[in-house]
Amino acid sequence: MKNQIALAVVVLLAIIGLNTSTYVVSEPEQVFITRFGKIPGVPEQEGNQTETEKKEYLRLVNESIKQPGLHFKMPFVEKVRRCERRILEWDGLPSEVTNRDKRFIAIETYARWRISDPVIFFRKVKDEIYAQSRLNDILNSTTRSAVANHDLVEVVRSEQREAASDTNQTGESGQQLQTFFIGRQAISHRILMDSSPKVEEYGIELLDFHFKRINYAPEVQAEIFKRMIAERRKIAGGVRSEGMGQAAEIDGKRQRQLDTIESEATRKEKEIQGRADAE
Repeated sequence: MKNQIALAVVVLLAIIGLNTSTYVVSEPEQVFITRFGKIPGVPEQEGNQTETEKKEYLRLVNESIKQPGLHFKMPFVEKVRRCERRILEWDGLPSEVTNRDKRFIAIETYARWRISDPVIFFRKVKDEIYAQSRLNDILNSTTRSAVANHDLVEVVRSEQREAASDTNQTGESGQQLQTFFIGRQAISHRILMDSSPKVEEYGIELLDFHFKRINYAPEVQAEIFKRMIAERRKIAGGVRSEGMGQAAEIDGKRQRQLDTIESEATRKEKEIQGRADAE
């Protein structure tokens, strides 16, 4: 009986040991092992290193990242740290900013990022929740600075074009929209370039950044709509005055032609009447 209990205990301990000494890495994640909170073989601080030391540091880090499959570790001593390998989303909170025109506009932005260095990511931000917080601080501040240095037309539009709806009846092109030199795509790219070095120190690679929505602040919309209505009325008044001028010109031509026809008819009438009286 005692032998059976001892055998059962040994089998149980073997199962527990096997379970705690193996782990599985799936395709969408990257994993590294820590021993007493430190990564074996990797220096605790990267610091100011030479190029050779940096290459050795990166080699040790890459060797510590486990590929998908079954792996082994020391039970109870080593711990598995997991993080995403896939591209992650970042959606900026709606915010109101002022541009160079001193107008309040409401913007929404989004970006795509991934964990490029899991070791640095683990040391500095620990998890994705804190990483999202750091991205909020960095991207929102960079976006505010970029928008504040540009006019609204540059933030809204990406290329030059003419106002197609303002063509007149003679076929002449209407007024051209406000010109600009830097468009929305260039501003988005600049924000991406300015923010990338700031997030790299957290082991994050910023892949893409764009404006999702741009709109006037509610208190500014009424003023803008009034100005748009006034501009449309001005254009409509110009079209009406042009139409009235053309109508007057057509009426004048009609009257001149009518007078010419009547005078020619009167002349022919007198000639016929004169010949009739002579006969």
